[in-house]
Amino acid sequence: MTEIAVNTDIGEGFGVWQFTDDEALLGLVSAANVACGFHAGDPDILRRTCELAVRRGVAIGAQVSYRDLAGFGRRFLNVPRASLVNDLLYQMGALRVFAELAGGRIGYVKAHGALYNASARHREHAAAIVEAVASFDRSIPLLCQPGTETWRQAEEAGIRPLAEGFIDRGYTAEGLLVPRGQPGALVTEPEEAAARAVRMAAEGKVTAVTGEDVELSPGTLCLHSDTAGAVEIAAAVTAALRAADVSLVPIR
Repeated sequence: MTEIAVNTDIGEGFGVWQFTDDEALLGLVSAANVACGFHAGDPDILRRTCELAVRRGVAIGAQVSYRDLAGFGRRFLNVPRASLVNDLLYQMGALRVFAELAGGRIGYVKAHGALYNASARHREHAAAIVEAVASFDRSIPLLCQPGTETWRQAEEAGIRPLAEGFIDRGYTAEGLLVPRGQPGALVTEPEEAAARAVRMAAEGKVTAVTGEDVELSPGTLCLHSDTAGAVEIAAAVTAALRAADVSLVPIR
């Protein structure tokens, strides 16, 4: 039987604001990328999300970002490497407290938004992510895309990169994500998303917006909680994966 982890960006509210039904999503996925407060999330949300994840048997990951609450972490910030390392460690440390209080632990790290995309090519910011993970816990994996600067530097540093596929995002022929706002950037139809997820898990491939097949071989698949209809998409994806004899497992 094929195994895959399905992860979702979660805990992305702030104060009274919330994108989606986090509890419902955590009943469908196997890994939770918890916002650590710099692009979304606050102490109440971090604690509640960790408690929900532990009760559901869902792996907890630190989703770290630029310090950009106003832009939801989707704006590039030219932060010096040393400061970015400290920003990332600060976020991981905040989440670790709540994960451990809930009886869990941080099992992986993933960059969010602009930091994730920029570090695919930006050497200094990729290096900052890798250095922060190595300083925090070099035994845990770093989610990223194969062939990127982040992937290369993680391997060089002895950090385990884990290949990630995106269920609800369009791909370029180079295997990177189509920038938000461009045609084909988002996949919001549950049936289409489910078919993509099954193909990524079973064949290790996805079709780019320009028609080419892209090789991915992912160890985990991501669904964004702020995508319209995220809960419905997640339900369709998990049902389709199970029907295709693909078992959902936590990230480990």
